[in-house]
Amino acid sequence: MKFLVWGVLAMGSLVPALFFLRYWRSSRDRLFAFFAVAFGLMALEWLLAALGGTDEADHFQVLLLRILAFVSIIVGVLDKNHRERERRSPGS
Repeated sequence: MKFLVWGVLAMGSLVPALFFLRYWRSSRDRLFAFFAVAFGLMALEWLLAALGGTDEADHFQVLLLRILAFVSIIVGVLDKNHRERERRSPGS
């Protein structure tokens, strides 16, 4: 049963990754690219957990993917805020 749930979670992470990728392609806003990468890493994490057949919390590589996904979101938000601040005050 847990393999089914992990598969659903992988699909549930892949769908937003594809949406964010589409939004990035139309707007070229880097925040969407960071979110697409983050959700793609989460989908890969759940896929590896399902294919590995063991509890995903026991594997360092799987946890590393989760950490990288959240770091990608944080970097994307910081990048967006930094670019907005530069755009508002170019002379300072």
